[in-house]
Amino acid sequence: MMAHRTANIRTTPQALVEALSFALTLAPNSEEQKIAQRDITSSLENALDARRQRILISASEVNLVKWSALILQAVCALIAIAMVHSDNRLAAVIALVVFAAGVATSVLLIVSHDRPFIGQVAVGPEPLLQVMPQAEAAHPQAN
Repeated sequence: MMAHRTANIRTTPQALVEALSFALTLAPNSEEQKIAQRDITSSLENALDARRQRILISASEVNLVKWSALILQAVCALIAIAMVHSDNRLAAVIALVVFAAGVATSVLLIVSHDRPFIGQVAVGPEPLLQVMPQAEAAHPQAN
C-alpha cells in the first residue's frame, strides 16, 4: 500500500486497535501487572506511531526546487573546477570526473530515498511479515 501511495494515515489496523483495547481492559492485580500493562500499551502506541511515520515517509518526495538547486550547484562547481584547472588538461579532467562521480553518487542516494518503497533499493515488507505470520501467508510475493 505504501509503494502505491494508497496507505491512509487516518485508518488504524484493526488488529492493533483490538490489541490496544484488550490491553486497556485488563484489570491488573499487582504492581508488576500494572507495569506490564503500561509497557504493552506503550509498545502498541509505538507500533502505531511507527506505522504513521512509514506512511508519511512513503508520501514524501524530493521536490523540483531541491533538484534544481542541486543541479545548479553541481554545474557551478564543475565550471569553477574547469576554470581553476584550465592550464592543465589532465588535472582538469581528473578533477571534473571525481567531482561528477560525487554528484552522481549524491543524486543516486537522493533518488533511492525519494520513494523508499519503490525501485531496486526499495524497503520491502519482509521485516514486518516476519513478526506477522498470518500476513506472510497472505503476501507470498514478499518472500
